[in-house]
Amino acid sequence: MSIAIFLAVLFSSMSIGVPIAFALMLTALALMIQLDFFDAQLLAQNVQAGFDNFPLLAVPFFVLAGELMTAGGLSRRIVDLARVYCGHVRGGLGYVAIGASVLLASMSGSAIADTAALATLLLPMMRRQGYPLGSSGGLIASGGIIGPIIPPSMPFIIYGVTTNTSISQLFLAGIAPGIMMAVAIAVAWGWIVRGKELPVEEKASWKERGRVMRRSIWALLLPVIIVGGLRGGIFTPTEAAVVAAVYALIITTLVYRELDLKGLYKVLVDASKTTSVVMFLAGAAMASSYMITLADLPRQLIDLFEPVLGSPMLFMALVVLFLLVIGMVMDLTPAILILAPVLAPMAAAAGVHPVYFGLIFIMSGCIGLITPPVGTVLNVVSGVGNMKMEAVVRGVMPFIVAYFTLLALLVLFPQLVLWPLSWLS
Repeated sequence: MSIAIFLAVLFSSMSIGVPIAFALMLTALALMIQLDFFDAQLLAQNVQAGFDNFPLLAVPFFVLAGELMTAGGLSRRIVDLARVYCGHVRGGLGYVAIGASVLLASMSGSAIADTAALATLLLPMMRRQGYPLGSSGGLIASGGIIGPIIPPSMPFIIYGVTTNTSISQLFLAGIAPGIMMAVAIAVAWGWIVRGKELPVEEKASWKERGRVMRRSIWALLLPVIIVGGLRGGIFTPTEAAVVAAVYALIITTLVYRELDLKGLYKVLVDASKTTSVVMFLAGAAMASSYMITLADLPRQLIDLFEPVLGSPMLFMALVVLFLLVIGMVMDLTPAILILAPVLAPMAAAAGVHPVYFGLIFIMSGCIGLITPPVGTVLNVVSGVGNMKMEAVVRGVMPFIVAYFTLLALLVLFPQLVLWPLSWLS
């Protein structure tokens, strides 16, 4: 009964346009009434406890670091670096987009921020050079969702806090799969541009490459500092977020000198708005999570899925299919806050490694960002590139197939995730 009430209130609220945060609070309220346990003060206390959480301090600082990098010229330098090394091959701007996606992912951890930066810089160039525009938009959207997989990653932070999973291990576990995602869409892009007569840029000289590398070196040092500091135990993920924000501020204002006080004010306002949305969601999710635990929903679901819990691979396959469907209608952050507290105990009961499960959870949710009808990242590409949504949807399909194939491989061979994790740890 509790499961039915939870799902009915959640989806009926969402279907009539209630914001996710308020829908979550309504589910908590409905479960309180069902359990005859209504207490407005307890509801408010749980909402406050949801964002009064030290690890979540990483969110505003990583958001700020991402905004600073976009406004202060770091993103443009990364694109320039990828262009001088990859721009001379057939379909070179596509490979530039993929390379820049990986480099930007290692700095910001936000799919939307990375996609907006890449679409702004690369789509006009691809349009001028006669690239298939739908496929180009689909490629940039697909590259953008590498951002939440390669550390630093805001979804990993939220997932780790929500499920009490090691954020540092989640960060390290995302490195190899993030590179695999880049390889997967590079293969798909190569298949798309085969036989097409596309303009090829003149191969950059080593002198030019060296000049662009020197201009980009300060940007490239950021992921080295973050991953190296985490790997060496120098700082925690929360402290790493502060280091990233301070480093980005110093580089953009004192080294590159592209960010003035007016620009900095706008960056702080934008970062504050994004942070407030995430924190309110976290607070509402804590209230809902508290009532989920009190109603014993995880145990009820474990009993319901008991026939497949004996086979971790079958369980993971069903979870991936479920998350892919959910991702079509729900954004990534709400999906983590709503589903992770319920599914993580089931994964533990099935004997699935918690870090591996977290990675597959986030990767499945990221694919939802480029699948209609919601497709948040697709909307970013469509808006920034002034493209029809239908063209972007058609263009992204080969890359979705590539990602589905990669997900299937990771479900069949979990060691592809766990082996690099054991080596890095």
